Amino acid sequence: MKKVLILEDEENIRSFVVINLQRAGYAAIEAGAGQEALDRLRENPDVGVAILDIMLPDMDGFEVCRRIRAANKQIGIIMLTARTQEMDKVTGLMTGADDYVTKPFSPAELTARVDALFRRISGDGMAFQDLLRQGPFVMDTRNHTLEKAGNRVRLTQVEYAIMKLFMQNPGRALSREDILRSVWGRDYEGDLKIVDVNIRRLRIKIEDDATNPTYITTVWGFGYKWGA
Repeated sequence: MKKVLILEDEENIRSFVVINLQRAGYAAIEAGAGQEALDRLRENPDVGVAILDIMLPDMDGFEVCRRIRAANKQIGIIMLTARTQEMDKVTGLMTGADDYVTKPFSPAELTARVDALFRRISGDGMAFQDLLRQGPFVMDTRNHTLEKAGNRVRLTQVEYAIMKLFMQNPGRALSREDILRSVWGRDYEGDLKIVDVNIRRLRIKIEDDATNPTYITTVWGFGYKWGA
């Protein structure tokens, strides 16, 4: 059974999330504080997705996200918060989260986001080809790895999916809507800003100069493409 960690200090909200994930067929692992969540992950290294609240009694959800991502590039991370400010969403994504859900939320929405992350982790629905090569980059789609000039580039699942989309479509301008549908799924109802933030994060990892990108370039008023 696929495991999901739920970090939420409000017991009634945590129980609500747990019950609905269990109904969807997931094994739910609960934590009410940041350090407790990190301990639960060490005890359960096969957790595939972590749902993190931001406002916590010890360390905040951003710090928990950073620590999880530093130790595990493959786990899917969803930030769960009552805040609606744009900066909180951007901060969560830049610290390593793959997605965010704003309270109040529907059980169906949260479950759909979890489902989508597990699909990316398992590679469901992705066209299969062992190696993709573009310039100095080699992507091994069997092992979900990327190298630049022979050096390993560590990507999150979302970053990997975006990079794969670009490498499969060199020179083609992709709209933000195209990227959102391909990576997050057609049923995703989140903000397009999530595409821009993940592109920014990906550029930091792959570009020689993230402020002057040459691999993932901007098509103004439309989206992005691979190459100038």
